[in-house]
Amino acid sequence: MIRVIVMIDGGHLRVRTRHAGHDYNPDFIEKVAHACVDHEVEALIRILYYDCAPFQGETKLPVSGKQHVFYGDDRWLKSLAAKDLFAVRRGVLKFRGFKPKRVPISPTALTDEDFLPDFEQKGVDMRISLDIAAYSEKKLADRVILITGDTDCIPAMKHGRKAGLQIVLVSFSDGPRPAPELLWHADYHRRIPWPGMSAPISN
Repeated sequence: MIRVIVMIDGGHLRVRTRHAGHDYNPDFIEKVAHACVDHEVEALIRILYYDCAPFQGETKLPVSGKQHVFYGDDRWLKSLAAKDLFAVRRGVLKFRGFKPKRVPISPTALTDEDFLPDFEQKGVDMRISLDIAAYSEKKLADRVILITGDTDCIPAMKHGRKAGLQIVLVSFSDGPRPAPELLWHADYHRRIPWPGMSAPISN
């Protein structure tokens, strides 16, 4: 059997899941992870999930200047980490201020409702890269099955392949193809159906 590690960029999977109209929760994430594996020829060693806990903190709203509190709840990440074969790698979510919902900005009077909070994930792609390097150098797996749309992972993908790992890049049967740059540095492109759909895995 081919030993595989599934690595999931949570920010990417969340966008694709919600775009497809599914509820994003630990049980659904678990089903997606197992759907990535061809259980006839692959033995799943571990599922590594990379994401940030929801932001917690206070700031002033951009127009009124009123104090606003962000209430983050990370219980769903703890629930995911408790599932069989799962390990959660946490990055940090940074608040970068507010951005207008529409551009150009209307010249009429603006309100707080015309702006959205702007958050940036930090450290997720770095943790993916470190884990690919660790698994390749220690020969702990034969393949990495990777769910991401982030081209920042390309150096780690190249490193893993040079060290003997096969890289399987996953996309979803109803979604867009990954960026060409990601496909260039993957050994296989695997399109999978969402959990509950009957279409087979396609390499």
